[in-house]
Amino acid sequence: MDRRIIGGKARPAARKPLPARGPAPAPTVKPITPPAPQVQHLRVDEGSAGQRLDNFLLRCLKGVPKTHVYRVIRSGEVRVNKGRASADTRVQLGDEVRVPPVHGLGRTEAPAAPPREFTVLFEDDQLLAIDKPAGVAVHGGSGVSFGVIEQLRRARPEAKFLELVHRLDRETSGVLLLAKKRSALTALQDQFRARDTHKRYAALVVGAWPASLKLIDVPLHKYLRPDGERRVRPVAEDDPQGKRSITLVRVVRRYAGYTLLDVGIKTGRTHQIRVHLAQAGHPIVGDDKYGDFDLNKALARGEVLPGQRYDGMFLHAQRLSFQHPASGAELELQAPLPPACQALLRKLPAAA
Repeated sequence: MDRRIIGGKARPAARKPLPARGPAPAPTVKPITPPAPQVQHLRVDEGSAGQRLDNFLLRCLKGVPKTHVYRVIRSGEVRVNKGRASADTRVQLGDEVRVPPVHGLGRTEAPAAPPREFTVLFEDDQLLAIDKPAGVAVHGGSGVSFGVIEQLRRARPEAKFLELVHRLDRETSGVLLLAKKRSALTALQDQFRARDTHKRYAALVVGAWPASLKLIDVPLHKYLRPDGERRVRPVAEDDPQGKRSITLVRVVRRYAGYTLLDVGIKTGRTHQIRVHLAQAGHPIVGDDKYGDFDLNKALARGEVLPGQRYDGMFLHAQRLSFQHPASGAELELQAPLPPACQALLRKLPAAA
């Protein structure tokens, strides 16, 4: 240190004042530009084989809005094996699915499906048949994160193969068939396509069903609303967009204001039973898409039957018959009416 002699004593030299400090300059932040979305080529594996294209993409493209997924499918930008495909195209093992650049991929992660077992109606090394509860989707991607198949796979991590053979609407209960081997899946799906299976449903409808109306042969047209939700409407026989749809109906029991029906289908169109019964003037009790909405709400609040609330759709897949995929033996599986349906029928007064 510089020391000066003043009056015989050494004193330190006066310090120069430090320059005033202003606020520290803000650090330079370079914005991170997310990489531009790229075309993807997805390969269908065993776990996805047999799925609808829309559900396959909704599962693969986490974070992409559902409306955008349906938009790129409708526009023809999604290709399966280099060809255009519709939302209901079934993808098969080994198919290549080309997906155009999409924004939002990976933005959110769907919660993992909780493991769950369901009431087993039949099981061997080839197939599994369960009694699906109402209100449970069969798979994720239809406005829900997961369904029966995802929950069963989590509950059975040792299962090398487990796939849906067919579908049931979310609000429909009853027999649901799954394959435990690819050979079983192929054989059973061939039976469904050839109409070699026989399915019977229990349906409670509003009003007195005409005894003479035993067959409904009305074409149906499936379409997507702007929000991507599937809907179906009856169309004229000469409508080029209509697909022939045949439903068989038998009266089981009459109640005051309602009829319990046994329903079979010769064709397996989306929402076929629901739309056919509604267009005949007798919608299914509790149907939230094609039913009597005011009545549904009144039933749910317990305003129709004293002390009895019913909040669901009364459509139950009660019987399914088919040939075993390995042995060829004829199987008929049955699922009892859910307790809520049985309780409702007990409260309904008989027809006069």
